[in-house]
Amino acid sequence: MLDLARLRALHAVHVHGSVAAAAAALGYTPSAISQQITKLERETRTTLLERRGRGIALTEDALQLASAAQELLTIVERTETTLEERRGRPAGVLTVGAFPTAARGLLPAALATLAREHPALETRLSEVDPHLSVDLVAKGLIDLAVAHDWDIAPLPAPDGVEHAPIGDDHCDVLVPADHPLASRRVVHRADLAHEPWICQPPGSVCHDWLVRTLRADGHEPDLRHQAAEYHTQLALVAAGLGIALVPRLGRGPLPEAVVALPLTPVPTRRLYALWRTGAARRPAIKAAVRAVRDAWQDDAGGVSR
Repeated sequence: MLDLARLRALHAVHVHGSVAAAAAALGYTPSAISQQITKLERETRTTLLERRGRGIALTEDALQLASAAQELLTIVERTETTLEERRGRPAGVLTVGAFPTAARGLLPAALATLAREHPALETRLSEVDPHLSVDLVAKGLIDLAVAHDWDIAPLPAPDGVEHAPIGDDHCDVLVPADHPLASRRVVHRADLAHEPWICQPPGSVCHDWLVRTLRADGHEPDLRHQAAEYHTQLALVAAGLGIALVPRLGRGPLPEAVVALPLTPVPTRRLYALWRTGAARRPAIKAAVRAVRDAWQDDAGGVSR
Protein backbone atom coordinates (compact mmCIF):
# COMPACT_ATOMS: atom_id res chain seq x y z
CA MET A 1 0.00 0.00 0.00
CA LEU A 2 1.33 3.42 -0.91
CA ASP A 3 2.41 5.61 1.99
CA LEU A 4 0.34 8.82 2.27
CA ALA A 5 3.21 10.87 3.71
CA ARG A 6 5.36 9.98 0.68
CA LEU A 7 2.54 10.85 -1.68
CA ARG A 8 2.16 14.17 0.13
CA ALA A 9 5.87 14.85 -0.41
CA LEU A 10 5.58 14.10 -4.14
CA HIS A 11 2.48 16.27 -4.39
CA ALA A 12 4.35 19.14 -2.70
CA VAL A 13 7.25 18.84 -5.16
CA HIS A 14 4.73 18.94 -8.02
CA VAL A 15 3.00 22.05 -6.64
CA HIS A 16 6.13 23.97 -5.63
CA GLY A 17 8.40 22.91 -8.47
CA SER A 18 11.42 21.80 -6.46
CA VAL A 19 12.46 19.61 -3.55
CA ALA A 20 13.74 22.62 -1.59
CA ALA A 21 10.49 24.57 -1.99
CA ALA A 22 8.43 21.50 -1.07
CA ALA A 23 10.55 21.00 2.04
CA ALA A 24 10.04 24.62 3.10
CA ALA A 25 6.28 24.34 2.62
CA LEU A 26 5.97 21.09 4.59
CA GLY A 27 8.42 22.05 7.32
CA TYR A 28 11.03 19.39 6.51
CA THR A 29 14.59 19.42 5.25
CA PRO A 30 15.23 18.89 1.52
CA SER A 31 17.04 15.67 2.46
CA ALA A 32 13.92 14.34 4.19
CA ILE A 33 11.77 15.08 1.14
CA SER A 34 14.31 13.39 -1.14
CA GLN A 35 14.28 10.32 1.08
CA GLN A 36 10.48 10.18 0.93
CA ILE A 37 10.57 10.36 -2.87
CA THR A 38 13.27 7.67 -3.04
CA LYS A 39 11.19 5.35 -0.86
CA LEU A 40 8.14 6.03 -3.00
CA GLU A 41 10.15 5.13 -6.11
CA ARG A 42 11.07 1.82 -4.50
CA GLU A 43 7.43 1.18 -3.57
CA THR A 44 6.17 1.93 -7.06
CA ARG A 45 9.21 0.47 -8.88
CA THR A 46 9.32 3.50 -11.14
CA THR A 47 11.32 6.67 -11.62
CA LEU A 48 9.44 9.70 -10.33
CA LEU A 49 11.91 12.57 -10.72
CA GLU A 50 14.27 13.28 -13.57
CA ARG A 51 16.88 15.93 -14.17
CA ARG A 52 15.91 18.74 -16.52
CA GLY A 53 18.55 21.41 -16.98
CA ARG A 54 19.55 22.63 -13.55
CA GLY A 55 16.29 21.54 -11.96
CA ILE A 56 14.07 18.49 -11.72
CA ALA A 57 10.77 17.48 -13.30
CA LEU A 58 8.14 14.86 -12.53
CA THR A 59 7.86 11.93 -14.91
CA GLU A 60 4.51 10.97 -16.43
CA ASP A 61 4.07 8.28 -13.77
CA ALA A 62 4.85 10.84 -11.07
CA LEU A 63 2.25 13.23 -12.44
CA GLN A 64 -0.39 10.50 -12.20
CA LEU A 65 0.64 9.79 -8.63
CA ALA A 66 0.56 13.50 -7.76
CA SER A 67 -2.97 13.73 -9.14
CA ALA A 68 -4.03 10.71 -7.11
CA ALA A 69 -2.34 12.24 -4.05
CA GLN A 70 -4.45 15.38 -4.48
CA GLU A 71 -7.63 13.29 -4.42
CA LEU A 72 -6.49 11.29 -1.39
CA LEU A 73 -5.49 14.40 0.53
CA THR A 74 -8.92 15.89 -0.19
CA ILE A 75 -10.60 12.76 1.19
CA VAL A 76 -8.35 12.80 4.26
CA GLU A 77 -9.13 16.45 4.91
CA ARG A 78 -12.86 15.83 4.58
CA THR A 79 -12.65 12.93 7.02
CA GLU A 80 -10.55 14.89 9.52
CA THR A 81 -12.97 17.81 9.30
CA THR A 82 -15.94 15.54 10.03
CA LEU A 83 -14.22 13.94 13.02
CA GLU A 84 -13.10 17.27 14.45
CA GLU A 85 -16.58 18.71 13.92
CA ARG A 86 -18.10 15.79 15.84
CA ARG A 87 -15.70 16.35 18.72
CA GLY A 88 -16.75 19.97 18.72
CA ARG A 89 -13.32 21.38 19.57
CA PRO A 90 -10.17 22.33 17.63
CA ALA A 91 -7.70 19.47 17.42
CA GLY A 92 -5.07 17.93 15.18
CA VAL A 93 -2.63 19.90 13.03
CA LEU A 94 -3.37 23.29 11.49
CA THR A 95 -0.87 24.62 8.95
CA VAL A 96 -0.86 28.40 8.56
CA GLY A 97 0.86 30.55 5.96
CA ALA A 98 1.34 34.30 6.33
CA PHE A 99 3.30 37.04 4.59
CA PRO A 100 6.34 38.21 6.59
CA THR A 101 4.96 41.30 8.34
CA ALA A 102 1.82 39.42 9.38
CA ALA A 103 3.95 36.50 10.56
CA ARG A 104 5.92 38.95 12.70
CA GLY A 105 3.26 41.44 13.80
CA LEU A 106 0.04 39.42 13.98
CA LEU A 107 0.50 35.66 14.12
CA PRO A 108 2.57 35.34 17.34
CA ALA A 109 -0.29 36.64 19.47
CA ALA A 110 -2.91 34.66 17.54
CA LEU A 111 -1.00 31.37 17.73
CA ALA A 112 -0.25 31.90 21.42
CA THR A 113 -3.99 32.29 22.05
CA LEU A 114 -4.73 29.09 20.15
CA ALA A 115 -2.06 27.19 22.10
CA ARG A 116 -3.44 28.43 25.40
CA GLU A 117 -7.14 27.88 24.67
CA HIS A 118 -6.89 24.72 22.53
CA PRO A 119 -4.02 22.50 23.72
CA ALA A 120 -5.17 19.63 21.48
CA LEU A 121 -4.48 21.79 18.40
CA GLU A 122 -0.97 21.90 16.96
CA THR A 123 -0.32 24.94 14.74
CA ARG A 124 2.53 25.20 12.26
CA LEU A 125 3.41 28.58 10.74
CA SER A 126 5.31 29.26 7.52
CA GLU A 127 6.14 32.59 5.90
CA VAL A 128 4.50 32.61 2.48
CA ASP A 129 4.57 35.19 -0.28
CA PRO A 130 1.06 36.68 -0.56
CA HIS A 131 1.14 36.00 -4.31
CA LEU A 132 1.38 32.27 -3.57
CA SER A 133 -0.74 31.78 -0.48
CA VAL A 134 -4.14 31.60 -2.18
CA ASP A 135 -2.94 28.87 -4.53
CA LEU A 136 -1.35 26.95 -1.64
CA VAL A 137 -4.66 26.96 0.20
CA ALA A 138 -6.56 25.92 -2.91
CA LYS A 139 -4.21 22.97 -3.49
CA GLY A 140 -4.30 21.83 0.12
CA LEU A 141 -0.66 22.61 0.93
CA ILE A 142 -1.70 24.82 3.86
CA ASP A 143 -4.95 24.94 5.81
CA LEU A 144 -5.19 28.67 6.45
CA ALA A 145 -3.49 31.72 4.96
CA VAL A 146 -3.24 35.33 6.00
CA ALA A 147 -2.84 37.33 2.80
CA HIS A 148 -3.23 40.92 1.64
CA ASP A 149 -4.10 42.85 -1.47
CA TRP A 150 -3.99 46.45 -2.73
CA ASP A 151 -6.37 48.36 -4.94
CA ILE A 152 -4.17 47.63 -7.98
CA ALA A 153 -4.08 43.87 -7.28
CA PRO A 154 -7.33 42.51 -5.80
CA LEU A 155 -7.17 39.20 -4.00
CA PRO A 156 -7.91 36.31 -6.40
CA ALA A 157 -10.95 34.23 -5.53
CA PRO A 158 -10.57 30.71 -6.98
CA ASP A 159 -13.34 28.16 -6.66
CA GLY A 160 -13.22 26.23 -3.42
CA VAL A 161 -11.51 28.96 -1.37
CA GLU A 162 -13.33 31.19 1.11
CA HIS A 163 -12.01 34.32 2.76
CA ALA A 164 -12.91 36.78 5.50
CA PRO A 165 -11.57 40.30 6.05
CA ILE A 166 -9.23 40.94 8.97
CA GLY A 167 -8.57 44.66 8.70
CA ASP A 168 -6.96 47.50 6.76
CA ASP A 169 -3.24 48.11 7.19
CA HIS A 170 -2.21 51.70 6.48
CA CYS A 171 1.19 52.74 5.17
CA ASP A 172 3.35 55.73 6.14
CA VAL A 173 6.18 57.50 4.39
CA LEU A 174 9.39 57.05 6.38
CA VAL A 175 11.97 59.83 6.10
CA PRO A 176 15.25 60.61 7.87
CA ALA A 177 14.76 62.73 10.98
CA ASP A 178 16.71 65.63 9.42
CA HIS A 179 14.72 65.53 6.17
CA PRO A 180 13.01 68.83 5.17
CA LEU A 181 9.61 67.09 5.31
CA ALA A 182 10.18 65.55 8.75
CA SER A 183 8.33 68.33 10.57
CA ARG A 184 5.22 68.07 8.40
CA ARG A 185 2.05 66.63 9.92
CA VAL A 186 1.04 65.06 6.61
CA VAL A 187 2.51 64.83 3.11
CA HIS A 188 1.00 64.58 -0.36
CA ARG A 189 2.24 62.59 -3.32
CA ALA A 190 3.35 65.76 -5.09
CA ASP A 191 5.69 66.48 -2.16
CA LEU A 192 7.58 63.26 -2.92
CA ALA A 193 8.00 63.67 -6.68
CA HIS A 194 11.79 64.04 -6.74
CA GLU A 195 12.78 62.03 -3.69
CA PRO A 196 15.11 59.00 -3.87
CA TRP A 197 13.09 55.92 -2.93
CA ILE A 198 13.95 52.76 -1.03
CA CYS A 199 11.51 50.06 -2.07
CA GLN A 200 10.89 46.37 -2.51
CA PRO A 201 12.17 44.60 -5.66
CA PRO A 202 10.14 44.58 -8.91
CA GLY A 203 7.37 42.01 -8.97
CA SER A 204 6.18 42.70 -5.43
CA VAL A 205 2.80 44.32 -4.95
CA CYS A 206 4.33 47.10 -2.83
CA HIS A 207 6.83 47.96 -5.57
CA ASP A 208 4.15 47.92 -8.27
CA TRP A 209 1.81 50.10 -6.19
CA LEU A 210 4.51 52.72 -5.62
CA VAL A 211 5.54 52.88 -9.27
CA ARG A 212 2.02 52.99 -10.65
CA THR A 213 0.84 55.58 -8.14
CA LEU A 214 3.69 58.01 -8.69
CA ARG A 215 3.50 57.59 -12.46
CA ALA A 216 -0.23 58.31 -12.33
CA ASP A 217 0.68 61.66 -10.78
CA GLY A 218 3.04 62.36 -13.68
CA HIS A 219 6.31 61.54 -11.92
CA GLU A 220 8.83 58.82 -12.71
CA PRO A 221 10.05 57.54 -9.32
CA ASP A 222 13.76 57.53 -8.53
CA LEU A 223 14.12 53.96 -7.20
CA ARG A 224 17.53 54.31 -5.62
CA HIS A 225 17.69 51.18 -3.43
CA GLN A 226 15.76 47.90 -3.36
CA ALA A 227 15.37 45.64 -0.33
CA ALA A 228 12.76 42.94 0.29
CA GLU A 229 12.88 43.25 4.10
CA TYR A 230 11.24 46.31 5.61
CA HIS A 231 13.78 46.33 8.46
CA THR A 232 16.51 46.74 5.84
CA GLN A 233 14.58 49.62 4.34
CA LEU A 234 14.37 51.20 7.80
CA ALA A 235 18.14 50.96 8.19
CA LEU A 236 18.67 52.61 4.80
CA VAL A 237 16.27 55.43 5.66
CA ALA A 238 18.00 55.92 9.02
CA ALA A 239 21.30 56.27 7.15
CA GLY A 240 19.81 59.13 5.12
CA LEU A 241 19.87 57.25 1.82
CA GLY A 242 16.27 57.85 0.80
CA ILE A 243 12.63 57.58 1.83
CA ALA A 244 10.35 54.53 1.95
CA LEU A 245 6.68 53.61 2.01
CA VAL A 246 6.23 51.05 4.79
CA PRO A 247 3.06 49.40 6.19
CA ARG A 248 2.43 49.70 9.93
CA LEU A 249 1.79 46.00 10.58
CA GLY A 250 4.86 44.33 12.05
CA ARG A 251 6.96 47.47 11.61
CA GLY A 252 7.92 47.77 15.26
CA PRO A 253 9.42 50.85 16.95
CA LEU A 254 11.18 53.25 14.61
CA PRO A 255 14.83 54.24 15.06
CA GLU A 256 15.33 57.76 16.42
CA ALA A 257 16.77 58.74 13.05
CA VAL A 258 13.52 57.91 11.24
CA VAL A 259 10.19 59.78 11.19
CA ALA A 260 6.85 58.34 9.98
CA LEU A 261 4.62 60.73 8.05
CA PRO A 262 0.99 60.04 7.07
CA LEU A 263 0.51 60.20 3.31
CA THR A 264 -2.72 61.45 1.77
CA PRO A 265 -4.52 59.75 0.16
CA VAL A 266 -3.44 57.03 2.55
CA PRO A 267 -2.08 53.85 0.92
CA THR A 268 -3.90 50.85 2.35
CA ARG A 269 -3.54 47.12 2.00
CA ARG A 270 -6.41 44.85 3.06
CA LEU A 271 -5.76 41.73 5.09
CA TYR A 272 -7.74 38.50 4.74
CA ALA A 273 -7.88 35.01 6.17
CA LEU A 274 -8.38 32.26 3.57
CA TRP A 275 -9.30 28.58 3.83
CA ARG A 276 -10.76 25.82 1.67
CA THR A 277 -14.51 25.50 1.49
CA GLY A 278 -14.21 21.82 2.38
CA ALA A 279 -12.59 22.73 5.70
CA ALA A 280 -14.98 25.55 6.61
CA ARG A 281 -16.80 23.38 9.18
CA ARG A 282 -13.56 22.57 10.97
CA PRO A 283 -13.54 24.07 14.49
CA ALA A 284 -9.79 24.76 14.18
CA ILE A 285 -10.39 27.05 11.18
CA LYS A 286 -13.08 28.99 13.01
CA ALA A 287 -10.94 29.32 16.13
CA ALA A 288 -7.89 30.41 14.15
CA VAL A 289 -9.76 33.07 12.17
CA ARG A 290 -11.24 34.39 15.40
CA ALA A 291 -7.81 34.47 17.06
CA VAL A 292 -6.27 36.37 14.14
CA ARG A 293 -9.08 38.91 14.16
CA ASP A 294 -8.80 39.34 17.94
CA ALA A 295 -5.03 39.83 17.64
CA TRP A 296 -5.63 42.52 15.03
CA GLN A 297 -8.13 44.32 17.24
CA ASP A 298 -5.93 44.08 20.34
CA ASP A 299 -3.03 45.60 18.43
CA ALA A 300 -5.03 48.45 16.90
CA GLY A 301 -3.04 51.62 17.35
CA GLY A 302 -0.19 49.70 18.98
CA VAL A 303 3.54 50.09 18.50
CA SER A 304 3.83 47.21 16.04
CA ARG A 305 1.37 48.79 13.65
